[in-house]
Amino acid sequence: MKKDNLKEYKNKRNFNNTTEPTGKRIKKNDELIFVIQKHDATNLHYDFRIQVDGILKSWAIPKGPSTDPRKRRLAMPTEDHPFEYKDFEGVIPKDNYGAGEVIIWDRGTYYNLKENNSPTIKESLENGHLTIFLEGEKLKGGYALIRTSKGKNERWILVKMKDDYADARRNPTSTENKSVISGKTINELKEES
Repeated sequence: MKKDNLKEYKNKRNFNNTTEPTGKRIKKNDELIFVIQKHDATNLHYDFRIQVDGILKSWAIPKGPSTDPRKRRLAMPTEDHPFEYKDFEGVIPKDNYGAGEVIIWDRGTYYNLKENNSPTIKESLENGHLTIFLEGEKLKGGYALIRTSKGKNERWILVKMKDDYADARRNPTSTENKSVISGKTINELKEES
């Protein structure tokens, strides 16, 4: 029997009240995608999502990603999201799980930095240490996701790796606030709703 990785996602949502995608299986392709959505829910945060086996593995990053390798960013795992969520930008209505504005802050493709894809992305996540290269519109270069605790209070950190794209002076979460698809900010989306 096949496990429904999206069960928790579906159980938290009322699709009669939200335009979030319901989720369906996708065909495998060679390029893996990532998306970072800026989400103004109970607290403003960034949702970092990477495609793994047809779904989006997801972490909430309260301070957002950094381009400075000295800065470690807390990454709290959230429920898996459907692949179609990569295109979701809009307002999740009040009284719904995750209510608030969502913009696509960055998106692109990524690949495993492990030679010969060994261990795989999935195995690396199971082992609690993933190194990937992002080819985004705002973020580029190597990033590591490292699990720091397991169990009920599982926590990860997201760290920019030292490479040609590392830049301690750049702060994209405060200087690059617009959606990469609509050009809108969270506040502009708020004003429209």
